[in-house]
Amino acid sequence: MQTPYDKNCVIFATFAVMMKINDEIKMLAFDADDTLWDCQSWFDDVERRCCQLLSPWATAREVSEGLVNTERKNLSLTGYGTKAFTLSLIENAVKVTHEQLTGDIVQQLLDMGKELLEFPTTPLPEVEETLKQLAEMRRYRLVVFTKGELMDQEAKLQRSGLEQYFSHMETVSNKTEREYRQLCENLGVAPEQTVMIGNSFRSDIAPALAAGAWAVHIPYHVVWAMEKSEEFPHERLRKIEHFSEILDVLT
Repeated sequence: MQTPYDKNCVIFATFAVMMKINDEIKMLAFDADDTLWDCQSWFDDVERRCCQLLSPWATAREVSEGLVNTERKNLSLTGYGTKAFTLSLIENAVKVTHEQLTGDIVQQLLDMGKELLEFPTTPLPEVEETLKQLAEMRRYRLVVFTKGELMDQEAKLQRSGLEQYFSHMETVSNKTEREYRQLCENLGVAPEQTVMIGNSFRSDIAPALAAGAWAVHIPYHVVWAMEKSEEFPHERLRKIEHFSEILDVLT
C-alpha cells in the first residue's frame, strides 16, 4: 500500500527531474481549448438547449447519449470541431424525432452551431500574465498546438488577444504520438526539449509523453465525454492546479 510519504516522494521526484532538464527545454507547446480559454462549457450549454428543444420526443439523457454516439460514429469522416459537432447535432435530432424534424428546429440547431463559432475566448485566470512572463524570459519558444478546424481555432486565438505571445500555431485533425513528433520535426526541436501543456490527458498528455516530450497537465472542471481517459504517473509528467504554476515547474 502506498503511503502519503511515498506519494510525496513521487511528486517531489517528478518535480526534481523537471528542474534538472530546465536548461535543455527549448519549446513550450500549449493546447488551446479549456487550457487557454473556456470552450467545453459553451458546447455543454448548446447540448442542454438541444435537449430542451427535443424534449417532446426524448429525455435529456437519451438526446445526450445519442449525440455522443453520433459524434463518435462521425469522427472518422468529420473530425473534431464546431462544424462537425453541428452536423452531429442535426443528425441526432433527425433520429430522435424519427425524421419528424421541422425546418424551424433545424434552423435553431444551425444557429446554435454558429454561436459556437463566435463565443468570447476570454483567457482563463492567470493565463495572460503567465504567458507574458514566459515571453519576456526569451528563453523558450511558445507555440499553440491544437486540434480541430483551422479557421475556427485561428479565430479563437485572435479573439483571445493572446496571439502576440506565440511564434507559431499549428492545428491538426487529431493529436497522436505521430503529430507530436511531426510538430517537433517541423520546428526543429527534439521531443525531449519540448514541454506540452494542456487539460486533456488523452490528447495533450499521453501522446506527448509517448513521443518523448515532457508534459504539464492542468485539468479543467468540465471534460468532453470523448476526451475522458484514465491517468497514469510518469517521470516526465507534472500535474498542476493553477496556470501560473508553470513558472514554478520551469524556473
